[in-house]
Amino acid sequence: MPHLQPFDPSILKWCEQTSSLTLPLPDPFRYEQNLGYLSRSTNECLFHVDNLAIYKLLPAQDNHVLIAVNSEDNSRLRIQLLHSTDGTLTSSTREDVARYVWEWFDLGTDLTPFYELAKGDPLLKQVTQDFYGLRLMGIPDLFEAMSWGIIGQQINLTFAYTLKRRLVEAFGTRLDWEGRTYWAFPTPERIAELTSDALTALQFTGKKAEYLIGVAKLMTEGLLVQEELLKRNDFADMEKELLSIRGIGPWTANYVLMRCLRNPAAFPLADVGLHNALKHVLGLEQKPTIPHIRQLAEGWNGWEAYATFYLWRVLY
Repeated sequence: MPHLQPFDPSILKWCEQTSSLTLPLPDPFRYEQNLGYLSRSTNECLFHVDNLAIYKLLPAQDNHVLIAVNSEDNSRLRIQLLHSTDGTLTSSTREDVARYVWEWFDLGTDLTPFYELAKGDPLLKQVTQDFYGLRLMGIPDLFEAMSWGIIGQQINLTFAYTLKRRLVEAFGTRLDWEGRTYWAFPTPERIAELTSDALTALQFTGKKAEYLIGVAKLMTEGLLVQEELLKRNDFADMEKELLSIRGIGPWTANYVLMRCLRNPAAFPLADVGLHNALKHVLGLEQKPTIPHIRQLAEGWNGWEAYATFYLWRVLY
């Protein structure tokens, strides 16, 4: 199992004059590679990229904070806290913001073993060179990750982004600041109180509406808790619990394990994007079969999530 370093608040540096936090970056890390991944859709509604900075509204304590993230030297990540909805920026709020960014940018993972593995793998050797320093950009919030997984089931990525935007703009948290509108993802409490009609009006299918509301209710009732899932620290147990939830199949479970719960062995085998990437990299006329993919991935043991993420990157 790859080493995952937990977030340590003592590594933070706070500058009162500029209202900014500084996080040290692990090596290898290339800010422009991660920025390139985040810029893949023009219909992204949960952050905005402008002049090499990433602007995002995120929850912290009982508050929402607008941040701007950038790095000029690949050794430090600067997080400027631009605006707080309640006007305060306590040390706890700052720590929450930093922890979110730490998890978002996957800063706790030592990628050295993955790069060593990739050197000897014919599929991964080139993509890890092309996208050197790319991190497995995450979705730190479990409800957002589960929702995005449900939204993306059996539709193309373009329409998935459209549905996410409709959901966020209908039920998320809004901040208007300096001529631009920023959004934070809806809370499970907000979605749990809806009826399916509220979501089918946005062009969600009836089943997806039910799945989304069902997950929201599990979370509000304390029956699905991110911290409890992480305590299991066993891939099979975590996957089994996710699969027990109505509307969550192997693809969605592994997507959530990969992007949110940070299990490097997660492997969304049925992912269309993975199939298309492999078809492209291998120069095939048709997409590879599942048995073929399993064969190709025999050397990825423990790093399937990262292999998938790097292969996805060739499609943008």
